[in-house]
Amino acid sequence: MNLASSPGHLFEYRPYWAECFGVAPFLPTTRAEMDALGWDSCDVIVVTGDAYVDHPSFGMAVIGRVLEAQGFRVGIIAQPDWTSAEAFKVLGKPNLYFGVAAGNMDSMINRYTADKKLRHDDAYTPGNLGGKRPDRAVIVYSQRCREAFNDVPVVIGSIEASLRRIAHYDYWSDKVRRSILVDSQADMLLYGNAERAIVELTHRLGRGQRIDEIRDIRGTAYVIPELPADLRMVDSATLPEEASASGAEVVRLVDPHKKPGTDDSYIRLPSFESVRDDEVLYALASRVLHRETNPGNAQPLVQQHGERYVWLNAPPIPLTESEMDGVFGLPYQRVPHPSYEDARIPAYEMIRFSVNIMRGCFGGCTFCSITEHEGRIIQSRSEQSVLDEIEAIRDKTPGFTGIISDLGGPTANMWRLACKDKKIEASCRRPSCVYPGICKNLDTDQTPLISLYRKARSIDGVKKVLIASGLRYDLAVETPAYVEELVKEHVGGYLKIAPEHTESGPLSKMMKPGMGTYDRFKAMFEKYSKEAGKEQYLIPYFIAGHPGTTDEDMLNLALWLKLNKFRADQVQNFYPSPMATATAMYRSGKNPLKRISRESEAVSIVKSAKQRRLHKAFLRYHDPENWPMLRETLKKMGRSDLIGNGKVHLVPRTQFSPGRENFTHFKTQHTGLPANPKRRVTKKTRR
Repeated sequence: MNLASSPGHLFEYRPYWAECFGVAPFLPTTRAEMDALGWDSCDVIVVTGDAYVDHPSFGMAVIGRVLEAQGFRVGIIAQPDWTSAEAFKVLGKPNLYFGVAAGNMDSMINRYTADKKLRHDDAYTPGNLGGKRPDRAVIVYSQRCREAFNDVPVVIGSIEASLRRIAHYDYWSDKVRRSILVDSQADMLLYGNAERAIVELTHRLGRGQRIDEIRDIRGTAYVIPELPADLRMVDSATLPEEASASGAEVVRLVDPHKKPGTDDSYIRLPSFESVRDDEVLYALASRVLHRETNPGNAQPLVQQHGERYVWLNAPPIPLTESEMDGVFGLPYQRVPHPSYEDARIPAYEMIRFSVNIMRGCFGGCTFCSITEHEGRIIQSRSEQSVLDEIEAIRDKTPGFTGIISDLGGPTANMWRLACKDKKIEASCRRPSCVYPGICKNLDTDQTPLISLYRKARSIDGVKKVLIASGLRYDLAVETPAYVEELVKEHVGGYLKIAPEHTESGPLSKMMKPGMGTYDRFKAMFEKYSKEAGKEQYLIPYFIAGHPGTTDEDMLNLALWLKLNKFRADQVQNFYPSPMATATAMYRSGKNPLKRISRESEAVSIVKSAKQRRLHKAFLRYHDPENWPMLRETLKKMGRSDLIGNGKVHLVPRTQFSPGRENFTHFKTQHTGLPANPKRRVTKKTRR
């Protein structure tokens, strides 16, 4: 059994015969549009939970245009009525397969808050209307595709499928669910951004190969009836001490930098039934999976589900610079499909004047899903490709006023940063390149980004280039000239950064740097703002209720906020998203960042609704609605000294009514801020 094919260049395949139809102005969404293009059928039909926006920030557009560039005819069914199969028949029967995606966001995170409350809006829907996609959209859409044409293969992808590729804890039902491959009954799952996998798969299907014969494409997962007999199994399905006690023979990796052999071995994870019933084995499975994410050394993974097995091939090889340029240089219209007319699509409005310059993140924050989805090796576009897109925005995007709203990506300042040694990079199993400190092998020079910023803002018609993506300030301080350029030229009054907490306990579980680095960046920010003669504010984000956080940690964070005169406007409770390391902590009470055993490190978990409300209340200590709860808690903690009406107190002794004169006076005195301060901390919902 050959485990992984060697990928060729993304745009050097021999085009499929249907390239003769040329480029579609918009990928068709109706039979009338297909007729206008001269198509009798689609080769691939993409079903998506988002409105169709022909822009490189929207997954259906990227996949559709990439396949179109290979010569395939691609149709789009966007936000179909899922209550019957009829809406899935509108473009007819696809020749090769249905591609099913929930959209740019996980459908459950899109629909519910961290407190499991229903949202009534959806930024990816015309009119910002909620309810236009089903819960667990990938499963529902896949079922409807089967009902529409039961002999057509179904291939699932998007972040929803990617983060559910193995058995996973489901926060909304508070249980472990099976791999989405099993529940959707799809033929194949593509994880990550998936251009490589989907191009290879589509060409092979186009040449007549059956989908159940295709087993060697990186970044794919599928179900098999039995384990291969010709490969060596590395058994990670049992805790070491229990395997030894039972006398079982277990093959394990001893040297973390040495793999057992890419061509002849795979790793067996604890089964679905095991991780469902045993929280410690869930933590073990999470640890093993996260150690097998480097394309340079990752082994295939297998997880038993009943009498079948979910097989995961090794992660995809990252796109090269020229391939990234090719993907972003395709003929996107950069606007929503005309059928939406003047309907407002907030997600499009947010990004229509922004440019994505890279993919991936090597930060490894345990609560974030970027690394699990896009990988930790940075994939960067060339400088010229980025500048060309800015000119395209200027020339093609309606309403452009000269302001580029963002020049970034998952992280603002990781463009072109990489390991100094490719051999070291290929063998590394560290979950983060910047925690607990910046790796000595990481190139942190951000001067190329300074050059890009200067060239971007010198383009004719561009008045301002803002940086709105998340900034890794621990990296930024390594290149002071970058911080100076950023602060003096690219901050629009406020700069948002994410220390996430002030205390070492939760920070160690988040894999985030301590506040010393924040203080260093803050000093540089204020210095350069003053030199530029600008009144600018640093806005820090914080998370409440993260695994490893105690009530005392949240109290100390509240005192830090008060001391630094910050008032949180909106705050975010920890959201256990599928596959995240912090979610494994939440589920198991163990720390998968360290060796897992029955006696391994326990992690304090904030699960009860009351304690989650309390931790959120500490972040909004200035809100009168939170004062009764905080008073009660402070008394129980033996901190009654923080209750009073002076500046040294956290909450007042008396319950004032908002709007009364004495309340306004207290708010000013108590926080040291005007009644309506300019400095506010906001915390938007994370993906």
